Amino acid sequence: MPVINISDLPVNKGSDGISYPAPFDKDCDLFEAVSLGDGIGLTQFGVNIEKLLPGGMSSQRHWHENEDEFLYVLTGKVVLVENDSETILSEGQAAGWKAGEPTAHHLINRSDEPAFLLIVGTRADSETVHYPDIDLHYVRNNDGRVFSQKDGTPYPEEEADADAEN
Repeated sequence: MPVINISDLPVNKGSDGISYPAPFDKDCDLFEAVSLGDGIGLTQFGVNIEKLLPGGMSSQRHWHENEDEFLYVLTGKVVLVENDSETILSEGQAAGWKAGEPTAHHLINRSDEPAFLLIVGTRADSETVHYPDIDLHYVRNNDGRVFSQKDGTPYPEEEADADAEN
């Protein structure tokens, strides 16, 4: 069994992890993430440690058709925004979202300190992600991945060259 040292793994900062097309990238660049799952060679699910900086959002508010998501707050405090509600999550609390259930969610760090989060999610062969608040749609399959407008018009590739897993 491989053993990893987190400090030896690459750190994705801001838009290295998610490259939403402009203007949807605003405030989604205030985080750092380390992929523990990739570092240990996992293929069926992802495991990440994320550092969400003050004022940052984990992602745009979204829900997944094919991938479950799990979140555990290691340290700090974040606001979980789901559909029409907000819940403060702090150290030791967890939340999760079942694939296919349209509970759109994201996290915002409204505190003055970074929050550290453990994120676990399914790695489905194909995925569709819905963003109810903005004109954005994401699809990943054997042909690649693309951010598009809700009417199907793709955003330029140079603005949308990344994954939408958060």
